[in-house]
Amino acid sequence: MPEGTCDCHFHVFAPHAPLASPRSYTPRIETLDGWLQLADAIGMAHGVLVQPSVYGFDNRVLLTALAAHAERLRGIVVIPPETDGDELMRLHRLGVRGVRINLRNKTGLPLEAVPTLASAIQHLGWQLQFQVGPDGVEAVTRTVLQYGITAVIDHAAFLPVADPAVEPGITALQRLLDTGSAYVKLSAPYRLAAAPDYPGFGALVARLAASHPERLLWGSDWPHTELFEAMPDDADLVSAMLDWLPDEPMRRKVFVTNPESLYWSTE
Repeated sequence: MPEGTCDCHFHVFAPHAPLASPRSYTPRIETLDGWLQLADAIGMAHGVLVQPSVYGFDNRVLLTALAAHAERLRGIVVIPPETDGDELMRLHRLGVRGVRINLRNKTGLPLEAVPTLASAIQHLGWQLQFQVGPDGVEAVTRTVLQYGITAVIDHAAFLPVADPAVEPGITALQRLLDTGSAYVKLSAPYRLAAAPDYPGFGALVARLAASHPERLLWGSDWPHTELFEAMPDDADLVSAMLDWLPDEPMRRKVFVTNPESLYWSTE
């Protein structure tokens, strides 16, 4: 992987941390030490921790990890929209750089939280990260245009890339990227297509790399939540992504310079 690679999407869990109820899944406990071992093994210099839905508004596991590796990590939290400015500044100093809106899991923040959050976080240079399906992309586009906030889409909006009818979804995603204020994560191909070859995902990567190279990010999606019975091999996933991005300058954009610009440009 390119020197300076950033994993823009992973989660950590901790023994005995209280879980939200109701929730979409019960996690297998995988701690930051596990991600650090993976990062060192495959060459990831930095990472962006994403608050998992199962912890709701309780960001303590994530914030503990950020505090332990302040230079190496950034974080995306889930917070009440009415969180006050002092708390936002505390989170910013710890390395938080955005808030996650999650329409796919129980306890996730809804789109209705966007107006209040966008107003509160803009001066910090934070982003709103959206976990939405294909039917949510146009709403994110409207959000970007209306509130002037930077948006990041998880897992290529879960586009069904093997379906011939996926074309309108790809076009909608490209229109979002056309705003110049959005990024999309080329991550978790197993959530979009069937293993082991993930038909259609490589074509999506090539198409977005040709049209919007400055707007792409990569994430490991470690530890692959909800897939505990059929865990993908991380080395195979990295190898596939490198095959889908064979051009070295393009790899550097996706793995290094794009995340540097998004997550490390504000102090």
